[in-house]
Amino acid sequence: MPQQIAIVEDEPAIAANYRDHLEREGFAVQLYADRQQAASAFALALPDLAIIDVGLGDEMEGGFELCRELRVRSAELPIVFLTARDSELDIISGLRLGADEYLTKDISQAQLVARIHALLRRVRALASPEKKDDVIRQGKLELNRERMTVRWNHQPVELTVTEFWMVYALARHPGHVKSRQQLMNSADVVLDDNTITSHIKRIRRKFQAVDDTFQNIETAYGVGYRWKG
Repeated sequence: MPQQIAIVEDEPAIAANYRDHLEREGFAVQLYADRQQAASAFALALPDLAIIDVGLGDEMEGGFELCRELRVRSAELPIVFLTARDSELDIISGLRLGADEYLTKDISQAQLVARIHALLRRVRALASPEKKDDVIRQGKLELNRERMTVRWNHQPVELTVTEFWMVYALARHPGHVKSRQQLMNSADVVLDDNTITSHIKRIRRKFQAVDDTFQNIETAYGVGYRWKG
């Protein structure tokens, strides 16, 4: 049975484009044009994954409100913001509300599908017994590659899929400098240098939220970043 994806998008042509591509990938897709329509449907049954725009019709932050409602209903449901709004404040707001990813609409369809598969794979992995071979330990860091989970000094660090793969690329080889291009390759995304920098800043803040002495991601100026071994 195909997995169900809900797309909440108020631009019909954009929504239809995403739907057609995802259906070709084997997903079953439902479209919703506004928050009220989506909320009514989700009250009856939740999808396997939700893709939400931030601005929905007259509600400039309708997507944020819908994300908040969904996260109350399910802690595990993968939620992806897909929007033209790319300010740091919007990104932080979306992630703090519990979204698993915050993507902008310039992302390619291939990359979007990769993100969807990664999130659905994480849901399946979390429901399965943990395998020792999937765990990487570096000092206080414990990283599960299959579940895409991270713990620092036994405390969970909530990372998006993109952030997880950046940490994985760095921590797998402590002391080795990873260029911005290598980090993009590891995360399977195409980002500009400023966006990479913003991701690294958010990753550092998330680790520092559980340990204010965290300094393990070092900047190699003009080259990239390294994990301090």
